[in-house]
Amino acid sequence: MKRLLIIFLLAQICFQFFQGCTVNKTRIDNSLKKYFDSSNVDGSFSLLTNSTGIITIYNKDLYLKRFLPASTFKIVNSLIGLETGKITDEKMVIPWDHVIRSNPDWNRDLDMEQAFKVSAVNYYQEVARRIGRDMMKHWIDTLHYGNMNISGPIDSFWLNNTLKISPDEQLGLVKKLYFDKLPFQKGVQQTVRDIMLGENNTLYKLSYKTGWGFDEEQQAIGWLVGWIEENRHVYFFVTLVRSPDRHIDMQTVRMKITKGILNQLGFLKGEM
Repeated sequence: MKRLLIIFLLAQICFQFFQGCTVNKTRIDNSLKKYFDSSNVDGSFSLLTNSTGIITIYNKDLYLKRFLPASTFKIVNSLIGLETGKITDEKMVIPWDHVIRSNPDWNRDLDMEQAFKVSAVNYYQEVARRIGRDMMKHWIDTLHYGNMNISGPIDSFWLNNTLKISPDEQLGLVKKLYFDKLPFQKGVQQTVRDIMLGENNTLYKLSYKTGWGFDEEQQAIGWLVGWIEENRHVYFFVTLVRSPDRHIDMQTVRMKITKGILNQLGFLKGEM
């Protein structure tokens, strides 16, 4: 009985601190290092094969470390916005505030689907303000999202290293989203899955969200999280990129690394 109690308590700790933590088998693959080296960056990659429960990991230390989610938080911001009615649907427009920003795609009226695709910070900052601190905190705690810290300005906690999440936790989140296992209405989860679809061809479907920000040491942190479907099988992945180069072309690097690794692992050919 005492042994069962210890196992139960350990399981509870695992759930609280690592949303993606499971009894899944892990396989360390250091051959994936070359994809990060070729772009002169550090990072981590993980892939969960749903049918076997095996997680392939490169750089386990970074896989378990928490970083700011940056724009990957738009996944959760969208879910909460839709669930609470602050976003009516994916076509809800938030008018441009006429503040000129560095990304020209943000300087116009946008609906949710467009804002998600171009990763418009201003759209989702307004969504967070409409959700409000109390409601946001309720859902972040319910999800056990990362360190669950949303202190400070309500429209920037996912950008300024207040809220942090690990690749392990990101992996658990997208898996739950795919299988309707998050505490939101199924229609809400389906809407977010739909807008995450980035590539759809005869060989595969690739669904993902990107993120790009800077940690406390002013290193660039890049994310690409989601899943790939081939022949009706699903595989979940998280790419984390870290670089001291603030001017890195993160948009190109994170996708180049992700597709290079996926190709080595046998994906993108319709054969998995």
